[in-house]
Amino acid sequence: KDPAFRAEYDKLKPEFELIRALLEARAKAGLTQAEVAKRMGTTQSVVARIESGRAAPNLKTLDRYARAVGRRIAVKLVPAA
Repeated sequence: KDPAFRAEYDKLKPEFELIRALLEARAKAGLTQAEVAKRMGTTQSVVARIESGRAAPNLKTLDRYARAVGRRIAVKLVPAA
Protein backbone atom coordinates (compact mmCIF):
# COMPACT_ATOMS: atom_id res chain seq x y z
CA LYS A 1 0.00 0.00 0.00
CA ASP A 2 2.95 2.33 0.64
CA PRO A 3 3.98 3.92 -2.70
CA ALA A 4 7.57 4.50 -1.54
CA PHE A 5 7.93 0.86 -0.49
CA ARG A 6 6.41 -0.30 -3.76
CA ALA A 7 8.82 1.86 -5.77
CA GLU A 8 11.83 0.40 -3.96
CA TYR A 9 10.48 -3.13 -4.37
CA ASP A 10 9.95 -2.55 -8.10
CA LYS A 11 13.57 -1.42 -8.46
CA LEU A 12 14.67 -4.85 -7.24
CA LYS A 13 12.40 -6.79 -9.59
CA PRO A 14 15.16 -7.55 -12.15
CA GLU A 15 17.37 -8.97 -9.40
CA PHE A 16 14.54 -11.15 -8.10
CA GLU A 17 13.84 -12.40 -11.63
CA LEU A 18 17.51 -13.27 -12.16
CA ILE A 19 17.68 -15.17 -8.87
CA ARG A 20 14.50 -17.07 -9.75
CA ALA A 21 15.94 -17.96 -13.17
CA LEU A 22 19.17 -19.23 -11.62
CA LEU A 23 17.35 -21.38 -9.09
CA GLU A 24 14.99 -22.80 -11.71
CA ALA A 25 17.86 -23.62 -14.07
CA ARG A 26 19.77 -25.43 -11.33
CA ALA A 27 16.65 -27.34 -10.26
CA LYS A 28 15.91 -28.40 -13.85
CA ALA A 29 19.51 -29.58 -14.19
CA GLY A 30 19.06 -31.62 -11.02
CA LEU A 31 22.22 -30.22 -9.46
CA THR A 32 23.16 -29.16 -5.96
CA GLN A 33 24.98 -25.93 -5.23
CA ALA A 34 28.11 -27.97 -4.59
CA GLU A 35 27.84 -29.65 -8.00
CA VAL A 36 27.36 -26.31 -9.74
CA ALA A 37 30.33 -24.91 -7.84
CA LYS A 38 32.54 -27.80 -8.90
CA ARG A 39 31.56 -27.31 -12.54
CA MET A 40 32.25 -23.58 -12.21
CA GLY A 41 35.59 -24.12 -10.50
CA THR A 42 34.52 -22.30 -7.36
CA THR A 43 33.05 -23.07 -3.94
CA GLN A 44 29.52 -23.85 -2.83
CA SER A 45 29.47 -20.68 -0.72
CA VAL A 46 30.06 -18.55 -3.83
CA VAL A 47 27.11 -20.23 -5.56
CA ALA A 48 24.98 -19.68 -2.45
CA ARG A 49 25.85 -15.96 -2.43
CA ILE A 50 24.96 -15.65 -6.12
CA GLU A 51 21.64 -17.44 -5.66
CA SER A 52 20.72 -15.45 -2.56
CA GLY A 53 21.36 -12.08 -4.16
CA ARG A 54 24.07 -11.22 -1.63
CA ALA A 55 26.63 -11.07 -4.44
CA ALA A 56 26.24 -9.11 -7.65
CA PRO A 57 27.80 -11.46 -10.21
CA ASN A 58 29.36 -10.07 -13.35
CA LEU A 59 28.43 -11.36 -16.80
CA LYS A 60 31.43 -13.70 -16.90
CA THR A 61 30.36 -15.35 -13.63
CA LEU A 62 26.76 -15.64 -14.84
CA ASP A 63 28.04 -17.27 -18.03
CA ARG A 64 30.04 -19.81 -15.99
CA TYR A 65 26.95 -20.54 -13.87
CA ALA A 66 24.79 -20.93 -16.98
CA ARG A 67 27.24 -23.34 -18.58
CA ALA A 68 27.47 -25.32 -15.34
CA VAL A 69 23.70 -25.92 -15.42
CA GLY A 70 23.59 -26.60 -19.16
CA ARG A 71 22.29 -23.21 -20.21
CA ARG A 72 23.55 -20.10 -21.96
CA ILE A 73 23.19 -16.41 -21.19
CA ALA A 74 20.96 -14.18 -23.34
CA VAL A 75 21.02 -10.45 -22.61
CA LYS A 76 18.51 -8.05 -24.09
CA LEU A 77 17.62 -4.42 -23.58
CA VAL A 78 13.95 -3.57 -23.27
CA PRO A 79 12.15 -0.23 -23.25
CA ALA A 80 11.94 1.51 -19.90
CA ALA A 81 8.52 1.39 -18.32
